Amino acid sequence: MDQTTLAEQRERFAALMASAPGVNDPRVGQAFASVPREDFVGRGPWRVLTSNGYVDTPSADPALLYQDAVVALVPEKRINNGQPSLHARCLSAAHVRPGDQVLHIGCGSGYYTAILSELVTDTGAIVAWDIEPTLVDAADHNLRRWPNVTVALRSGTSPPIPSSDVIYVNAGCTKPLKIWVDALVEEGVWYFR
Repeated sequence: MDQTTLAEQRERFAALMASAPGVNDPRVGQAFASVPREDFVGRGPWRVLTSNGYVDTPSADPALLYQDAVVALVPEKRINNGQPSLHARCLSAAHVRPGDQVLHIGCGSGYYTAILSELVTDTGAIVAWDIEPTLVDAADHNLRRWPNVTVALRSGTSPPIPSSDVIYVNAGCTKPLKIWVDALVEEGVWYFR
């Protein structure tokens, strides 16, 4: 697929994400339009998660990534690039603003970190952590285009936790940890899924 057509696919996908139930920040759709998902999920064909488990895409056409599909990053560990519409709702609910300082725990290969970076603009900053070494390496490589992002191999459950306007958690947890809440600036937002 040529790049113009792929860009059009990404624009349509972003419009769908912007119109997902619960998305009330138009900047979320703009951020999805700015970040090429194919740069974050490895080479295709890809494994996508269905109600019957993972299935392979029929080809390596990157247009297949512009669906509301969960794409495997490390399928043997069930680590995925999450469902875009869910993240669109969560990012909208988190009210990420230009200039915000964001901690992204469980950054994976960096796709949603890049979207966060677009939302905070170059006046904000993202600290992105993951505990999976191969994903941290991938995120570090994938996020070079976003100079306001710092990636590290680190758990988000141990101090110190940087002072943050938003803490966006994409890792297994059942409730926010006290050290996360303590790290939020006054009127800061934590959001985990």
